[in-house]
Amino acid sequence: MAVYRMFHELFNRKFGVDTVMVDMTDLEALKRAVTPGTKLVHIETPDNPIVGVTDIAAIAKIAHENGAVLSVDNTFASPLNQRPLDLGADFVVDALTKFINGHGDAQGGAIISNDLETMDRIRYEAQVNVGAVISPFNAWQIFRGSVTFPLRMERINRSALEIAGWLEQRENVTFVSYPGLSSHPGHELAKRQMQNGFGGVISFGVNADDKTVEQFCARLKVVTFAVSLGHDESLIFPQPSYDERIHLYPEKFRNGFIRFSVGLESPEDIIRDLDQAFHAVGL
Repeated sequence: MAVYRMFHELFNRKFGVDTVMVDMTDLEALKRAVTPGTKLVHIETPDNPIVGVTDIAAIAKIAHENGAVLSVDNTFASPLNQRPLDLGADFVVDALTKFINGHGDAQGGAIISNDLETMDRIRYEAQVNVGAVISPFNAWQIFRGSVTFPLRMERINRSALEIAGWLEQRENVTFVSYPGLSSHPGHELAKRQMQNGFGGVISFGVNADDKTVEQFCARLKVVTFAVSLGHDESLIFPQPSYDERIHLYPEKFRNGFIRFSVGLESPEDIIRDLDQAFHAVGL
């Protein structure tokens, strides 16, 4: 949502830059949206919060054929699981705050590209003109976290797949969106463009009203009721149906929607915790 607000509230309203929202899983819709004036195509895959998967290589081809560049937000996948530059992307954006830091105690971000000349220009504009410079302590915290990042991500990949499969068997769970499941519409694509796993974020829905969904999250004891993701601890957060941004989601994601970021706890402990919380609220 931060990117959505940046494009529509900052770039559009403050600087007059036109932005168009497109379902990036629909390549024909993207082709119709791209114009001779398009300079940047930006995607997020898997995306936040519905964990959809888009075809990086195909979108890169469309962007480049129309003289635009492609940037990919790789936060949900992480660099361990997905390498967009190898698939034709011009830039990759990673939220260092999330899986790379992995401890929920520092904020930072990274822009990566194979184009060193452009990177030098971005670095100059961002750091010198805008002052977007990370603090030394935050930088140290992120560097510390990155040392264990591959091991943490391997554990999270395995746990998330196990938990997603368990959720899919629950009677009152209306959907589970996780690229590692064969039921996910982007599963085959994810297998092609994600190398080592499918990430740590699961979205799922429950057949309940907003109050019951919030009570379910509050009843959890191992999993933490909090909005962030990519930490060493599992985090869960509901998306209420009255949120003004809910119209951006496909219809099936608009009721009882929950985003779940899997942490380093034992998957068996997480499953037991989810199970007791379901029973506590009658689900």
